Amino acid sequence: MPIKNRFAELLPEISGWRRDFHENPELLFDTYRTASKVADLLRDFGCDEVVEGIGRTGVVGVIKGKSDTKGKVIGLRADMDALPIIEATGLDYASKTPGVMHACGHDGHTAMLLGAAKYLAETRNFDGTTVVIFQPAEEGGGGGREMCEDGMMERFRIQEVYGMHNWPGRPVGSFSIRSGAFFAATDQFEIKVEGLGGHAAKPHETIDTTVVASQIVIALQTIASRNVDPTMQLVVSVTSFETESKAFNVIPQHVALRGTVRTLDRDVRKLAEKRLIKIAEATADAYGATAHVNYMRGYPVMVNTEAETEFAASVAAKVGGNCEEAPLIMGGEDFAYMLEERPGAYILVGNGDTAMVHHPEYNFNDDAIPAGCSWWAGIVEERMPAA
Repeated sequence: MPIKNRFAELLPEISGWRRDFHENPELLFDTYRTASKVADLLRDFGCDEVVEGIGRTGVVGVIKGKSDTKGKVIGLRADMDALPIIEATGLDYASKTPGVMHACGHDGHTAMLLGAAKYLAETRNFDGTTVVIFQPAEEGGGGGREMCEDGMMERFRIQEVYGMHNWPGRPVGSFSIRSGAFFAATDQFEIKVEGLGGHAAKPHETIDTTVVASQIVIALQTIASRNVDPTMQLVVSVTSFETESKAFNVIPQHVALRGTVRTLDRDVRKLAEKRLIKIAEATADAYGATAHVNYMRGYPVMVNTEAETEFAASVAAKVGGNCEEAPLIMGGEDFAYMLEERPGAYILVGNGDTAMVHHPEYNFNDDAIPAGCSWWAGIVEERMPAA
């Protein structure tokens, strides 16, 4: 099952949708324009049912096959939201919204799934039901969780679910995947250190929060180096260090730290949270200061199920010639919530030699569209072959 000729024919149209989404990016759950266009296109394709407003601004389309002898239902998911980044591509279809751009390729994901939906609605060469899922707020908002909490899986009787992300640095249209833990859990923390401010010429009369917070930053690195098995994956990064005073001669009373913890194992995640809180509080106490920790759990570990991963890889190999094993990725992905509810798999498709995602010069490569669409279609036609 190589790349389908139909997607080569549809490429100009699909690219047109993609570039329109790119030019009109929207953040988090505010994907009103994008969702409206997606819903209108699904209706134009002749989908049997189109439902808006799932997970606030999510859209679901239902496509029934020529037959349904086994009651099989497969979900295919794409994300729609953009990022708060100032675009620096210089493209003629660059973002028209100041400070917002499609820097992660969700415009491409949405367009590819629309292309697959159009093809599947035309051919219906499968036995069962396809549910195409267009999700808002992947970039930190947890739109996948919201759609699941809205009862999407039960309402549409979804039994398996599949997702895709483009990946710069890999050949265009090539695929890679891995079974088990794939993308990391993404937690965040805030640490507010309080001491005793004063004059910088009299540090002995203060409890210097800058020194205390600096010791906390260093001590937190021991979670990975001395608390966790070195064969396990853990990242603890302090990404913000902010004092309340910018003066040269003032020792501040308060310092705020912020950062992220990334893990690929549930037990390591629990340990990291416990140790981060204890280390921050105890280090501050040792200097006579206090540390108040706000630990915020984010997306869970995204885990591909074994059988569905093997199947997804076999379809990808037929489309792209082969499917390599992907590396572990410490970035987060809220498709994890859907995989907690149903078996399924998430795959990477090559975006070529482009800037990395979340970079102001990134752009989705339209040449990857036929391969991505063919994989979506192949998942449906091979998992639910026509009776």
